This record gives sequence, C-alpha cells and structure tokens, in this order.
Amino acid sequence: SPYAEPPATPAYAGGGSYAAPGGGPAWGASYQQPAPAKGRRGGLVAAVLAAALIAGGVGGGIGYWAARDGDGNSGSTTVSASDTPTSVKREAGSVAGVAAKALPSVVTIDAQGGDGEGGTGTGFVYDKQGHILTNNHVVASAADGGKLSATFSNGKKYVAEVVGRAEGYDVAVLKLRNSDGPAPLPLGNSDKVAVGDSTIAIGAPFGLSNTVTTGIISAKNRPVASSDGGNSKSSYMSALQTDASINPGNSGGPLLDSGGAVIGINSAIQSAGNGMGGSGQAGSVGLGFAIPINQAKNVAEQLIKTGKPVYPVIGASVSLEDNRMGATISDEGPGGSAAVSPNGPAAKAGLKSGDVITKLDDTIIDSGPTLIGEIWTHKPGDTVKITYERGGKTETVDVTLGDRVGDD
Repeated sequence: SPYAEPPATPAYAGGGSYAAPGGGPAWGASYQQPAPAKGRRGGLVAAVLAAALIAGGVGGGIGYWAARDGDGNSGSTTVSASDTPTSVKREAGSVAGVAAKALPSVVTIDAQGGDGEGGTGTGFVYDKQGHILTNNHVVASAADGGKLSATFSNGKKYVAEVVGRAEGYDVAVLKLRNSDGPAPLPLGNSDKVAVGDSTIAIGAPFGLSNTVTTGIISAKNRPVASSDGGNSKSSYMSALQTDASINPGNSGGPLLDSGGAVIGINSAIQSAGNGMGGSGQAGSVGLGFAIPINQAKNVAEQLIKTGKPVYPVIGASVSLEDNRMGATISDEGPGGSAAVSPNGPAAKAGLKSGDVITKLDDTIIDSGPTLIGEIWTHKPGDTVKITYERGGKTETVDVTLGDRVGDD
C-alpha cells in the first residue's frame, strides 16, 4: 500500500507485454554468469574454428585465382583513407565523443552475497564526494554481510560500501574506499526530455563492461512495476522508455542525452524471454525503462543524508489488480488494518474504501501500481488533485501528501 510497505509484486510484473494484463517488465538486473553446460564451450569453439577453416579455404581459393589473373598487373587499386589527426578526431557531441567523456565515470559493480549468490551491475559517479548511484536490486544480495566492489574503465577496482538503499524506488547509493575517482557525470533535467530525443546507455550487459548502446526516448511517464521474480519487494516508477539496447548487467547504469548528461538510471526491461525470475535469461527487445534522474536525485540526497528513503503517501491501500479502470481503494489494509488511515491525507480529503481513483492531477490512473508510481514522483507535503468515482459519480479533491520513512 502507499502508506505501508511497498505492495507485493503485482500480477503483471512477471513477464509479458505492458499493455496486456498478466505481464510486465522484469528488472534489467544484475547479471550472474551461468555455469557452462557440459561440452558447450567445446561446441562453440568448434563452430568458430570450422567457420574460420571454411573462410580460409574460400579466401585461399580466391587469392590463388586473383594471383593468376593479376600476373600481368602491378601496383594496387585500393584507395587509402587519410590518417591525418583531423580526420579521426571525434566531435564532442558525437556518440563517440560523449562515450569517451562518460566512460571513465561509470563503474561495473560486482555484488556477492554471503551465500555466494550475486552478479554484475553498473553504477556511475554521482557527486564530487565520490558517491556511486545505482539500482537497489544490483546491490541487494550483498547489502547484508556480502562483498561489493566497483571497477572503473581503467581497470582500477575498489571495495564499495552501501550508504543507503530504497527498495520501493529501486535506488541505492554506494561509497568507495580509498578512492579519488573521476569527476561525476553531469545530471540533466528529465522533466525536459521529449519523445524522440537521442539516448546513450552505458553498462555491463551480461558482464561485458563498458558497453555503449544508442537509441531514442520512446515514451515518457510509463508506469512500471518491476521485480526479480523472487522474494524481493516490487519497485514502482513512472519511467522513461528507451529502445537503446539494455540487457541484464546494464541495471544501475546511466542513460545519457546527446550532450552526455544523465537523464535516467537504466533499471528494467520488457523481454520476450522468461525474465530474470524464470529459467531463461532476459534479453533486450528494445523496451527498456529508466528511473528519471530528477526522482533518483531526490532519493539519492535522502539516502546520503539519512541512509533511509522517504516515501510520499496518501494514506490508503489500493488494489494491485490490473483492471485498466483505475486504482480501487481496498476494503482492508495490511494485516487487517484500516484501508484508509485515520486522520491520514486520504481520510482528511474524504476518500473511502471502494472509491476508484482515475486521475492524479492530469495523469490518468489505470491501476494501483500506476497510482503508486505517480505519487512517488512527488515529495511529502505536495498537494495533488485526485479524481475518483463513487456510486457512479465523479469527484475531485485536493490531497496533501504525507510521508513514510524507510522500507520496513
């Protein structure tokens, strides 16, 4: 519920398409190298060698024919490109220029839990104090008694410690020991992003560090509820959608605009595969989701200051069923408590169990997770307009958001 702990994984968080009930994005997730199947490595090498032999045979035949055909000719017919310094210089605004400037401030995170479980994710230098911003699900397995390390693109590796985690937001802040790392990446304004803007994603997909991919902003304010399919709590966001290739291991990495400013944290993907919680490994189909940096910045500052997240709340439990009709206030809250918290923001505004919330300000609300994600784009103390239906009538009320500290 929006006023208690983050709700359980909604029905549509386990895979499938966003538009259809029963499916939703899985976390882009930290990547864990699978154990090689018996004989698989040999088969792969054999296939590569066979291809090389075939290519070598064809090339040899062509070379022999060319040598015979060209016996009477001398000199070369190829044209060499200029290799002057100006011809190979990359402009600062090019993808190559942006990547060259940003890569030194991006880290590959290795997280290992006490039980040996863990994987690889991504993070980036957030501020001049050297804090690293990443996803909570990247570091969660190592947060209590595990081991964390961060490796820069130049190969320097540092022990990392968790400053604070926010499960609901899926944001975490780390600090590196004995590091005088590079300058932080500049932060953009995710509110100013437009559909069609160019994007650049940096991360470690499937453990391949320092990988750069490009795309565009495909959509804004996309309601996303994501989970690893295990026992972890779900996270909720009003996400930036991008078609830049994002795969397991990209999680926590920066989504940059064409100028090299961070506009989001790559966090979740919609995959045609089984997702991170199934037997198969999720992969990119061009549907990636990033936490807008404006929201991530607010969360990061809370974590750096107090070590705990602060969530804005309306003080009402809502159904997590994806009925496409709105967010219905439940009959009962967690543990049999009241669905509408006495003297809470919703109660003061006159909301009751059974009310169906259909809009928050100008945003259409089609489900409980959508409502939670939209509320969490605000701060405690903000006043929002909530439109709801009761008994066939539509009403609009002002609600001043309360707060909840921590994930417990």
